[in-house]
Amino acid sequence: MAPVRGDGMRGLAVFISDIRNCKSKEAEVKRINKELANIRSKFKGDKTLDGYQKKKYVCKLLFIFLLGHDIDFGHMEAVNLLSSNKYSEKQIGYLFISVLVNTNSDLIRLIIQSIKNDLQSRNPVHVNLALQCIANIGSRDMAESFSNEIPKLLVSGDTMDVVKQSAALCLLRLFRSSPDIIPGGEWTSRIIHLLNDQHMGVVTAATSLIDALVKRNPDEYKGCVNLAVSRLSRIVTASYTDLQDYTYYFVPAPWLSVKLLRLLQNYNPVTEEAGVRARLNETLETILNKAQEPPKSKKVQHSNAKNAVLFEAINLIIHSDSEPNLLVRACNQLGQFLSNRETNLRYLALESMCHLATSEFSHEEVKKHQEVVILSMKMEKDVSVRQMAVDLLYAMCDRGNAEEIVQEMLNYLETADYSIREEMVLKVAILAEKYATDYTWYVDVILNLIRIAGDYVSEEVWYRVIQIVINREEVQGYAAKTVFEALQAPACHENMVKVGGYILGEFGNLIAGDSRSAPLVQFKLLHSKYHLCSPMTRALLLSTYIKFINLFPEIRTNIQEVFRQHSNLRSADAELQQRASEYLQLSIVASTDVLATVLEEMPSFPERESSILAVLKKKKPGRVPENEIRESKSPAPTSITQNNAHVNHNNKLNSNANANADLLGLSTPPANNINNMNNSNNSTLLDVLGDIYGNNNGAVYNTKKFLFKNNGVLFENEMLQIGVKSEFRQNLGRLGLFYGNKTQVPLTNFNPVLQWSAEDTLKLNVQMKAVEPTLEAGAQIQQLLTAECIEDYADSPTIEISFRYNGTQQKFSIILPLTVNKFFEPTEMNAESFFARWKNLSGEQQRSQKVFKAAQPLDLPGARNKLMGFGMQLLDQVDPNPDNMVCAGIIHTQSQQVGCLLRLEPNKQAQMFRLTVRASKETVTREICDLLSDQF
Repeated sequence: MAPVRGDGMRGLAVFISDIRNCKSKEAEVKRINKELANIRSKFKGDKTLDGYQKKKYVCKLLFIFLLGHDIDFGHMEAVNLLSSNKYSEKQIGYLFISVLVNTNSDLIRLIIQSIKNDLQSRNPVHVNLALQCIANIGSRDMAESFSNEIPKLLVSGDTMDVVKQSAALCLLRLFRSSPDIIPGGEWTSRIIHLLNDQHMGVVTAATSLIDALVKRNPDEYKGCVNLAVSRLSRIVTASYTDLQDYTYYFVPAPWLSVKLLRLLQNYNPVTEEAGVRARLNETLETILNKAQEPPKSKKVQHSNAKNAVLFEAINLIIHSDSEPNLLVRACNQLGQFLSNRETNLRYLALESMCHLATSEFSHEEVKKHQEVVILSMKMEKDVSVRQMAVDLLYAMCDRGNAEEIVQEMLNYLETADYSIREEMVLKVAILAEKYATDYTWYVDVILNLIRIAGDYVSEEVWYRVIQIVINREEVQGYAAKTVFEALQAPACHENMVKVGGYILGEFGNLIAGDSRSAPLVQFKLLHSKYHLCSPMTRALLLSTYIKFINLFPEIRTNIQEVFRQHSNLRSADAELQQRASEYLQLSIVASTDVLATVLEEMPSFPERESSILAVLKKKKPGRVPENEIRESKSPAPTSITQNNAHVNHNNKLNSNANANADLLGLSTPPANNINNMNNSNNSTLLDVLGDIYGNNNGAVYNTKKFLFKNNGVLFENEMLQIGVKSEFRQNLGRLGLFYGNKTQVPLTNFNPVLQWSAEDTLKLNVQMKAVEPTLEAGAQIQQLLTAECIEDYADSPTIEISFRYNGTQQKFSIILPLTVNKFFEPTEMNAESFFARWKNLSGEQQRSQKVFKAAQPLDLPGARNKLMGFGMQLLDQVDPNPDNMVCAGIIHTQSQQVGCLLRLEPNKQAQMFRLTVRASKETVTREICDLLSDQF
């Protein structure tokens, strides 16, 4: 601590110098005790101390406390300093109180009164000292005592800018400890309008405060969006000379720009107003344009500030996930950073591209950088950058590049850092299973994983390959042959022995016809590994041997001899001894028929989502795997999560290659009805929370996205993530809601309640299963809902979710993605049929039409993708105008089937759309038209 020279406190400087010159701890303690005795005598003496002396002695006490010694006196003298009119004395008094005074102290009332006096002072320096002290203490008592004064200071027109700035930050500190301190009503608007303040410092502080308020109550503070966009636009378009006081190395107000961009990420969509959205897009384009300009300075501070704004703008673009042009431009900009000399820039570029890879608009652009990312994985010096490159490869992987990416990851795994090997193994296993079109390739990949990184292959991985091989007859012989060859290696990992023992015990007979893999050869090969294995693996091998007796009676005596050796009393492991003894007796006593019944081939495992994803999520609590199938980009994966109804052991794998997965593990409709389900059901190892389109800060909630998809993140804030998986068939639907606790503490009294009136139930009957009242830290629970469409309806049901977090009650409502279009059945028809029905539905009550401006520059491929995801059949080569899009479908309800036709006509010159819907029922035309308008 440097000596204080402002008021020439020579005694303090001498004391600090003495302490620094002490040669031992004992000498320091002796000097401190001497000084404490002197200060105590001065405070208790008859002579009255002036302000300077009090300040000097209080400073010494503060220094002694900072050295780690307890101070049990001097508090009253520090409080007395608060009433001084001298800045230096008042400052030391506040400093002492902020550091040493306990909130339970008897002096707290005196302190609060002194602070109130200073808050009413006309001297802004005194007011700021008081505000800083309140923020430093930040207790509940402080919040209650000043809950009226601080908001008034913040919004008052008479308050100086420097005081407003401190008041905003003080209020933010108190809000974090006592959220109820912020008044509502008219105060909301007044706080929001601080974003329009002329003083940039006030705006910067207010933005931090509003950001925290929005995270807690986004609806109440939604008015901040327009002002934030306006302010951001003015900053970005300003010259660095316009904001000289707030320009940092030629970058106008970079900190404020970043704060505003983060504030906007609390909403999705950011705004529904076309004008505001256009201005925001223009601002984001300007930021991207400025990134391409030559640097105005060679100093690192300039590039850091410039890139900070750029990356936050890209985060907002990713968060919105609705502007294809901006997403592609962001991807191209990040691609340039992959070759930058700065390690941090390369890391941030890879991290942002991981999010871009999950967008249907930018996924293909990300894939263009695949070779550079592979080089980053192999050549980067920094392990964190290499790990991020692995994450990006995982995120960009789809059916088209899966084999190449998996092979590159396998190649790198041999030399990869030990810290990332386990995670790489999990990701390779997930990708191989998810995108396998030929399960012989999947088997090869997993066995290679075990060979290369056997120590990092968890039980879930080798369990899973066993399940898949048992459930697919066409790959069983190949798996047996391949694992037999792998076991012949001189050095064989124990996990390989486990897989080999299990597979050969079940399917060794499929390769026994070859003399090189005769029954006795298989047995001797496995038993040669026995003495090198752990007791658990030995137990598995003993089970394999008893299976061999059933498969290969000719080697019964060889196996019985092994059982006898292990059933004697000299065996060190009681469990192995017991198992060997029982197996021996079973092989002797049981008849051939009984033995065949007891040891028959394992039945198929129930098909379910792989548990490997759960392991990957545990490694990164609060974060879900990034890779997912984008319904508009990738075909349906094969039957990793298909229901047993899809598994036909007599057919080749390709017979199921295009079958849609039964996402909730429920019964799947017959093959001829599969196309009736919405395209967005295409997922296998898809994490239910894998559709991350928002940032983890604050609430992310966008129901309208689910007009065109069935799976993804429905809601997310800093405490809870809610994902949804759904499937629909005719008038029936099933939803799985997945609640993920992102915090480190349990959420108690967890209670989702369906908000759906009895009148609404007559149109859409929704049933919801109860869930456990406690959601453990880092855990995820599932809640199933069923829906039956009885007749068409307009609104969607909501769920009110309440729970307690750290003793504080939380409550919010979300709208379920149960719009009427979910019950569409796509209908094929030719041009003649379409226009004949179109004319038949020409009555005033049978049609609805809306003309609206395009939400972005006309994106016809994007509009086509959305219509295909909407549930109707997109009819090609039907409309004479090739730009027009027409669709047909039937809405299934319990009471009737409602035919529906749709026509979307773009006007490229005017950048507008005309949407026309015709149906046999008036309410349906109106509802479908309302759902789709402003979505293109």
